[in-house]
Amino acid sequence: MLYHLFNWLQSQGIDFAGAGLMNYISFRVVCCALAAIITALWAGNGIIKKLRAKQIGEEIRDLGLEGQLSKKGTPTMGGMIIALAVLVPILLFGDLTNLNNILLIIATAWLGFIGYLDDHAKIVKHNKDGLSGKKKILAQVVLGLVVGLTLLFSSQLGFRVRSGHATEADAQQEVASVVVENNAKTTIPFVKNNEFDYSWLSPLKGEAGKWWTWILYILVIIFIITACSNGANLTDGMDGLSAGVAAIVGTTLGILAYLSGHVGYASYLNIMYIPASGEIAVYMAALVGALLGFLWYNSFPAKVFMGDTGSLMLGGVIGVCAVLIRKELLLPILCGVYVAESLSVIIQRYYFKYTKKKYGKGVRVFRMAPLHHHFQKEEPAALLQKPAGIDPEARIVSRFWIVSIILAVLTIVTLKIR
Repeated sequence: MLYHLFNWLQSQGIDFAGAGLMNYISFRVVCCALAAIITALWAGNGIIKKLRAKQIGEEIRDLGLEGQLSKKGTPTMGGMIIALAVLVPILLFGDLTNLNNILLIIATAWLGFIGYLDDHAKIVKHNKDGLSGKKKILAQVVLGLVVGLTLLFSSQLGFRVRSGHATEADAQQEVASVVVENNAKTTIPFVKNNEFDYSWLSPLKGEAGKWWTWILYILVIIFIITACSNGANLTDGMDGLSAGVAAIVGTTLGILAYLSGHVGYASYLNIMYIPASGEIAVYMAALVGALLGFLWYNSFPAKVFMGDTGSLMLGGVIGVCAVLIRKELLLPILCGVYVAESLSVIIQRYYFKYTKKKYGKGVRVFRMAPLHHHFQKEEPAALLQKPAGIDPEARIVSRFWIVSIILAVLTIVTLKIR
């Protein structure tokens, strides 16, 4: 609103010192981050008190984890703090006519609402299973369809091919005459000409091949958003773990969005120039700021948990952001923690079923899944063993953060390693 107000004042000839700063994405990135932190800190305490008053606390099953029972009764649904701290700065400083912002707001509100329904069913209605898995996946598929179809029909979300020029002036001169493309192309790491066209996977040519390509691309988008949302949900199991990892991933995506939306940097790095993607950096600044503010209350020992209200939303927003800046094939590297957490659950479940069916007794690969609990549990009956003793929760979280930082740096470096 402030962004549009300042632009309107300038259009009316009302100019004053500092008004032009709103036209700089870098300035609005800083404003959004600071506003998000302040909003989370200001609103967090009040929301936590209301959750306590309504006795909306975590119900803990005794799984033999260190310090687990002490978390019983800790308020959950703290994802509302994150959502509020994201949306308030964006409404103030974001360009609400930019389709990227609109899609990210929809993702935040939609998956936050689905997560809220899940938490409400578990905590208030005492349904331990919460919202069914099929309903959550259906909600993620709907969001994927909306994003995919918008990419298909909107020229605002197109990109311009690499200019090949080293200077910003040359790049600007060339892209001014280049038509925005809506092809199903994306960035692929470690390849010299690092653009991958999904049409290469189509068995058909011509108009039929074009539609086949878009159907395939939309299916990939649905998978990416669903996988990220569920991966973030599985990572949410320790104080500060999911929020810290998401903040690192969000910072990286914000950097990539800013580089892709700046014609000079895009030209220098020889990556696709996406004119409208700079606004995504503003949104991700708000998300990271909200997560830092939330960590004030969620760091060990946590005063509040984000619940599915936060985790489903965070993963979904990360997936949508990666798709919008055409960097979804970098997610296996950047979101390596989500991948490891998801694979640990899949491997654990299917290997246990396989060994139980074949030998009559199920064997676990990990001491416990998701992966972060493997390092926290003392139980010898697993294929993957570790030295005697367990790691403190704060140490496990810190190490996962370090791994996420390493993966984030590697992701950015892939822009030049080809």
